[in-house]
Amino acid sequence: MRKAEITRETSETQIRLSLNIDGDGGGGIDTGVGFLDHMLTLFAAHGRFDINIECQGDTRVDGHHTVEDVGLCLGEAFNQALSDRRGIKRYGDVVMPMDEALVLCAVDFSGRGHLEFAVSPPTEKVGDMDTELIEEFFIAFTRKAGVTVHLRQLNGRNTHHIFEACFKALARALSAAAQIESGREDEIPSTKGVI
Repeated sequence: MRKAEITRETSETQIRLSLNIDGDGGGGIDTGVGFLDHMLTLFAAHGRFDINIECQGDTRVDGHHTVEDVGLCLGEAFNQALSDRRGIKRYGDVVMPMDEALVLCAVDFSGRGHLEFAVSPPTEKVGDMDTELIEEFFIAFTRKAGVTVHLRQLNGRNTHHIFEACFKALARALSAAAQIESGREDEIPSTKGVI
């Protein structure tokens, strides 16, 4: 069972998160940041991950601590649920359209958290959320998940569409990379023998 439960309590956020990688896309998400809730709901559905998140954050300041800390917790959940990465395909990629937006995403569950983020939203806000926080979410997620992620915007004029394509693409690529590879169920997918 590839599942994890994460609790994080700081002076800035209190988070309870659960993840089932082999789910059906269900759960409930309430971070207190509406646009992030929307993106994570799409992420869960398109990756077919069961995700539950409850977050109380200092959104009276702004959304930064909440967005970053949710990314940290979600990344840690993936890292724990995949354990030693035994049997997984390791790599995944997708090119995701969302109306006029087009985003490429490629991932590697390498154990090395790294983000390449070539995305240029045309506005500084989407809903009530600062668009610069999306990159902060992905940085936090990749570091804790131990995954290399490349996100590249190939086209797009609408900020909402661009980020929706990013989250859907990441979900599909992660889902593909986390799949158990037939005939290699007991293998670590690295010539080093460890990830």
